[in-house]
Amino acid sequence: MEIKELYKLYQQHPQITTDSRDCPEGSIFLALKGESFDGNRFALQALEKGCSYAIIDDAKVLENQESLDQRLILVDDTLQTFKDLAREHRRQFELPVIGITGTNGKTTTKELIRAVLAECYNVMATEGNFNNDVGVPKTLFRINDEHDIAVVEMGASHPGDIKTLVETAEPTCGLITNVGRAHLLGFGSFEGVCQTKGELYDYLISHECPIFVNRDNEHLMRMLEVRGEQVATPDIYYYGQSDNEDILIRGEVISCAPFLKFRWREQDSSTEYHSEWMEVQTHLIGAYNLDNMLAAITVGYVNNIPFELINHALENYVPTNNRSQLTETKTNHLIVDAYNANPTSMKAAIDNFRLMDVTPKMAILGKMGELGDIVDEEHQKLVDMLQEAHFDEVWLVGDEFKRCQLSIANCRLFKDVDEVKAAIAEQQPQGRYILIKGSNSNKLFQLPELL
Repeated sequence: MEIKELYKLYQQHPQITTDSRDCPEGSIFLALKGESFDGNRFALQALEKGCSYAIIDDAKVLENQESLDQRLILVDDTLQTFKDLAREHRRQFELPVIGITGTNGKTTTKELIRAVLAECYNVMATEGNFNNDVGVPKTLFRINDEHDIAVVEMGASHPGDIKTLVETAEPTCGLITNVGRAHLLGFGSFEGVCQTKGELYDYLISHECPIFVNRDNEHLMRMLEVRGEQVATPDIYYYGQSDNEDILIRGEVISCAPFLKFRWREQDSSTEYHSEWMEVQTHLIGAYNLDNMLAAITVGYVNNIPFELINHALENYVPTNNRSQLTETKTNHLIVDAYNANPTSMKAAIDNFRLMDVTPKMAILGKMGELGDIVDEEHQKLVDMLQEAHFDEVWLVGDEFKRCQLSIANCRLFKDVDEVKAAIAEQQPQGRYILIKGSNSNKLFQLPELL
């Protein structure tokens, strides 16, 4: 069955489920496969539970029937069909779609952009981090006639991932927050990261769509430069902290005590116009979040959000999901960033914690994953940074740290989060500012409730 025909079926039954445990009456079940599951096995069960149709890609499901059920639709690849249907749905709406990717900060930036745009528009944005080849289609299917604009986050861990996602979401503008040494097992090298993230630039340039760029990020600027001779050149809106003349939105850190306070202004080199500096007090931890703030301001500015409403959105944004959060408990002040960790984000978190004018400081850091051949090198760099930071106490979680040359004062090593929880129960730290950061696999998100 052709995609347009399938989409007409979807319009008659406008709900797709990929979970056989959740089969609303009249919905369409789409049988996805993974390393440890095969939705095809549950297609008939989904029909029995209330689905009107089931899309499958395993012909054996049909062979096992005594009489052919016309509600079973066989396709070559259910995941590709899911993406094709989502693209067809996205094409029903002539609304701006902002594509966001990057190594660090893409979810926070997405949430900040959502908050700014929501001051004037009805915004559909990616929920949580539904940013992969299943999450992006699910996000696109949430677009409806009430939405004015969409913000779609796109993640990647292998070459070609972003190309696939942009061809599904078809963004009309976009930005890359940054590129760093993450998921190197999948990408193979830092150059592989740049090439894959740059697939967003390739799509936007080829379709003459605007790009928002951090002017101070040398990697992003180089990625643009190597694409400079391509046929179509879109509008580029620069933001940053430097005094480069072509920057549209410029910002500066005022303080991090502990929340980020900054100022920003609009500047137009063509007219020598500079607006007055405006100060914003945020609820985000970390000077590194200024770039995310400036990205949101620039997107809001280009979409005609008034300055005062931009500031209102940023001042009232409160982070969730263990990202740049300061949590006050009965006994400690916790800086929680326990969702993700790679060399770039670890350095930013340690640098920011070092500069915070608070005491005493304790860091609980988990190992960094998916680093391939450079795993020992990067963990040693992290240890060296911690030695120079001179925190009052450092706890390191993961066997990778045991292979490092350690000379950090008041440092303890732990195999896993369970050993850390036992140490917390025994020591009961109190009155500390504690940085908690590590890849999600470390499960350090279990620690805040104990501290």
